[in-house]
Amino acid sequence: MTTVVPFLLSLALVLTNGQYYYQGLMDYLENRFLAIEDRMLIWHEQSNRYNTELRDFKKQTAEFIKGINQDHGTLRQDLEGTGVRVDRVEREMDYIETQNPARPCVNQADRMVDVDLEVKERKKGGEEEDGYSRVLDCMDIISSIRAMKILKRMGSPKGIWTKDARSSKVYIFNGTAEDTLYQFSSVLDFSASPGVANSRPIRLPSLWSGTGAAVYNGYAYYVMEGADELQVIKYDLANGTVTDSAVFPVEVADHRPVYSLNPETAVDLAADEEGLWALYTTRESESINLAKMDPDSLDIEQMWDTQCPRENAEAAFVVCGTVYVVYNTRVPSRSRVQCVFDVNDMVTSEEAPLLYFPRRYGVHASLKYNPQEKQIYAWDDGYQILYKLSMKRKLMV
Repeated sequence: MTTVVPFLLSLALVLTNGQYYYQGLMDYLENRFLAIEDRMLIWHEQSNRYNTELRDFKKQTAEFIKGINQDHGTLRQDLEGTGVRVDRVEREMDYIETQNPARPCVNQADRMVDVDLEVKERKKGGEEEDGYSRVLDCMDIISSIRAMKILKRMGSPKGIWTKDARSSKVYIFNGTAEDTLYQFSSVLDFSASPGVANSRPIRLPSLWSGTGAAVYNGYAYYVMEGADELQVIKYDLANGTVTDSAVFPVEVADHRPVYSLNPETAVDLAADEEGLWALYTTRESESINLAKMDPDSLDIEQMWDTQCPRENAEAAFVVCGTVYVVYNTRVPSRSRVQCVFDVNDMVTSEEAPLLYFPRRYGVHASLKYNPQEKQIYAWDDGYQILYKLSMKRKLMV
């Protein structure tokens, strides 16, 4: 009996303590749940506030974008109107120039008279006749690009369009390795023609290579790349026959593309007031070389190292014996004439005016100068573009 009572007392104490601990645990859990509910309530309120702010922000953004679209539409209309006015001004200027054509550098008859008089005067003074041919040399240099006109978009991203200086005919070399060129009777006919529908196709006996062909005095000059050699072909456009061909004095294994941004072009042929030229590069040189060619026999008369780098060059053209090399970047930006070489040493790159082309579409595939019109026929990403040039005398640089 004496042992039973302490045991019952101990059991009662344990039960009392267990109930106490259980109640404490329940109170703790209840407090934690209340705290979680408070947190969830706060999160719910914050979420509602964020949703409201997000809706307001989306509404403001939509209104802002709507305003931008309206401004964009207005700006586009303004630009279209400006473009129409610019085209009208260009047409009026073209009409005025047509009615009042600018005189050439020197009239042919006057030039010959002046030369004869100067020769007679020099002979009277006992001077030799060496260097008299310089009086006949063209003395122009480009001072600025006066205007740009986009005629149309036709054909491949790369190609050539050019005009023979002695006629009104326009010639299209579409692509970099084809055998058919297209002849239009005029720039106007080409501009109005859907594609090449109104042209006269001329089938060449071989493929041309790159964008280095030229048309000069009724002949098409183009480069044919063979397995071991580069050939310059002279094709009579009137008779439809090859009148001459010559192996270019650079082996295929030794040549490099003349312009790093147009790797299809091994040799670029150019025509100006002085005759026919060839631009090329060899593996031994990082700069562009120039050669004067006899347009009749295709013989190389003289060669020069222009010191103009081929890296980042996209095209070049020759005006009055001066080479203008046009540069760009791998990501097409604004083309600019960055190097100038004059065969008569009358102009240097430092003295020549800095020329930037208007921003366009990509990289020029070809630039062909027309000495009669003082214009450049450019091919840019399939667009055919005309650049009008302003000129000044070399001695004034």
